[in-house]
Amino acid sequence: MDVELQILKHLAREPDTTVSVIDEYCAEYKNLFKEVRNYECFKYLHLGIISPIKRKSLPEIAKVVGINSAQSLHHFISQSPWSVTELRARRLKKIKEALKGNAITVVIDETGDRKKGKKTDYVSRQYLGSVGKVDRGIVSVNAYGIYSNITFPLIVKIFKPRGTLKASDKYQTKIELAASIITELINYGFKIELVLADSLYGESRQFIKEIAKHQLSYIVSIRSNHGVRMASHEKVRANKWCKFERIFSNEKSETRYIREIIYGQKRAVTYWEITTDPETMPDNSTSFVMTNIKGEIKKKLGNLYGLRTWVEYGFRQCKQELGWTDYRFTNFQDIEKWWEIIFCAYTMISLNSPVFLALNQQNTPEVNRRDDSVDLARHQEWNHQVGWKNTLNNFRLVIQPTILLWLIAPWIDIFPNSHLLRGFNHLISAINQFQRFYSSG
Repeated sequence: MDVELQILKHLAREPDTTVSVIDEYCAEYKNLFKEVRNYECFKYLHLGIISPIKRKSLPEIAKVVGINSAQSLHHFISQSPWSVTELRARRLKKIKEALKGNAITVVIDETGDRKKGKKTDYVSRQYLGSVGKVDRGIVSVNAYGIYSNITFPLIVKIFKPRGTLKASDKYQTKIELAASIITELINYGFKIELVLADSLYGESRQFIKEIAKHQLSYIVSIRSNHGVRMASHEKVRANKWCKFERIFSNEKSETRYIREIIYGQKRAVTYWEITTDPETMPDNSTSFVMTNIKGEIKKKLGNLYGLRTWVEYGFRQCKQELGWTDYRFTNFQDIEKWWEIIFCAYTMISLNSPVFLALNQQNTPEVNRRDDSVDLARHQEWNHQVGWKNTLNNFRLVIQPTILLWLIAPWIDIFPNSHLLRGFNHLISAINQFQRFYSSG
């Protein structure tokens, strides 16, 4: 008998389950983790990251997912041998497959966040977009994709200031990092119909050259005082202001104005100027953009460049909802792993939004429901809209019973209640029957 127990002890066990919708998504990453405990931590982090707790630190996540100690989660990120590069490649592959060959818009932008102390890698005094001034912090260059008003993260690269470089590091500007991101996305096989970026990248010849090399359409911002070299006999001319309707994602619209500004005659450089009111020029609402898009520019340009604000939406959800800055690591290799897991959780929500589910509907299996089952969309707080935040709301409703059970578990240890436990078990089991639950909404 002792021999049998020893054999059973060393047999590979199945990973613990969390919630069916998370288990289903994470299953395609399973073979990236050699140990079952690491795969379990990967799933626990997804559950904790999308939960409604305000601070997504590892101790707080451990509480809501039923882990006695956060040490296992910390070990998973800082000590386990899994590869962030392989995880990113698998995630991008999932996104590309879900797109079914459809083209996407790519938005490039950088974001920075405060970080105190001097021990965290690549923290320096630099401009931080989140606070709008120079301060000590960490900055990254990010690429987000947009398809039918659903955002999804693509690639993030850390910016390494000169004074923080390690012996093995090579200094790269934000422009170089952005250009390398575009190249990587092309190599991954993404079909890109448009690239959007602000003036930092729009005024960079290197960045524009990289986009042109791949023959990509782009709309990039430039500053109003951006200089153009012309011959002495050449002049600047501006066409008349034209009205266009700026249509927002909520289908509301506002009247805006656009005009073309042409610098010189031969090899003319053309910029576009967009404003809310030409009578009050110049003002803070003015945008100058450069583009290589052909066709009916006046009707489309304003709305297309307006898509650039979606990257700010992505930053906000990562930071406010998913805990982008809640890590407690000083080694960048650990921070990079944390960021990639955040991107995995973000992608999970994006790919399970109604937009992507409809795109993959022919491959979605029918849900097997009992005759006495109840549609989850009948929950009074269920959100029937199609946005990313709406899908996150519904995910949180589905994981709510599991999280509540673990939160009250310490009280059940003191005051055992078998009826309560059976009730929770029945509720969680009923919810877990609904794969692709959100499509019914």
